Amino acid sequence: MASSPSRLASLDALRGLAALAVVLFHYLPYYDNLFGHGFDLPEAVTTTLLFGRYGVHLFFILSGFVIFMTLERTSSAGWFGLARAVRLLPALWAAIALTFLSVHWLGPESRAVPLEVAILNTTLLHEYLGKAHVDGAYWSLVVEVTFYSWMALLFFGLRRWSQLRLALAVWVIISYAGVLWWKQIPPALEFFVKDLLFVKYAPLFVAGMLIYRRHRDGGGSRFDNAMLALSIGHGLIAYKLPYSLFVLACFGVFALAVAGRLNWLSNRPMLWLGSLSYSLYLVHQNIGYGVIGWSYEAGLPGWLGVVLALTTALTLASLIHYTVERPTLARFRAWRNKAETRSVPAPASRLDGVVTVSTQRDRADS
Repeated sequence: MASSPSRLASLDALRGLAALAVVLFHYLPYYDNLFGHGFDLPEAVTTTLLFGRYGVHLFFILSGFVIFMTLERTSSAGWFGLARAVRLLPALWAAIALTFLSVHWLGPESRAVPLEVAILNTTLLHEYLGKAHVDGAYWSLVVEVTFYSWMALLFFGLRRWSQLRLALAVWVIISYAGVLWWKQIPPALEFFVKDLLFVKYAPLFVAGMLIYRRHRDGGGSRFDNAMLALSIGHGLIAYKLPYSLFVLACFGVFALAVAGRLNWLSNRPMLWLGSLSYSLYLVHQNIGYGVIGWSYEAGLPGWLGVVLALTTALTLASLIHYTVERPTLARFRAWRNKAETRSVPAPASRLDGVVTVSTQRDRADS
């Protein structure tokens, strides 16, 4: 499973498809459930679009794959945290400002939050403090950042893969117990198990990391393979049928992409959509709801409102990507390269399967 640019590019294309699936889910069946659409979709189409909400689960698998790659190429927890902050926060802050203004202008009123709550959202600590999201999609960012924090602690604290994989195995076992006895979790442990350990989603990240190791090394130990199977199987009990089977299918599609079987996805339109996926995810939901609601008030057909919402979301995502995301990352990389050249380079060393690099820059910012 040697690395190839087209293979990894196909993962970017999958990211774009996952983001689009989430958007269509929110704009069609979910909007209809919340506010009511003025048109009906064929039942088969509605049923298919309902699976779009589980596009987020593919994001989590991708995050595990990419973040482990990033950790191996980063010299310290500080550099890792800074790189993650630069990658996530500037685009998030722009999206919060746009969404806050849009909701107070176009609605829906039920989605509006006070200014102080919007400001708190910029830290991604708001959910832990019991405050509302500026956009409902931000729940997954809280999970992502919590995962980054755990991985920085475990990876740079343990260093050796033999120790790290044991910690991950314990996490997966706790995740099984958490979803099996979800309603019986003692109140004193709820925050730790449901929020800090996010037991409904943690095995998705773990599976992504294990798939990355197989991709890098061309295989895995019996323990690693057993843990990968256990991580994948978690979805069968964590989610209801038929959505659990869809999550299982996400693993299959992801494995095909890593194995180089989906290289045909690496075309210009799909890669462009993949590059916009993060910004699109940030701005699509509440802004889109406002545009759809406005279109109904203006007497436009509902389907046209959905098209306008999608066009608006893609336009704003492009604006954030090209004026915020890319310039910020470019400046950060240039600054980091200068900072690293001032230090004395040291060779990479592999410690029981975990690579530590003292001055090599993190090439996996996405």
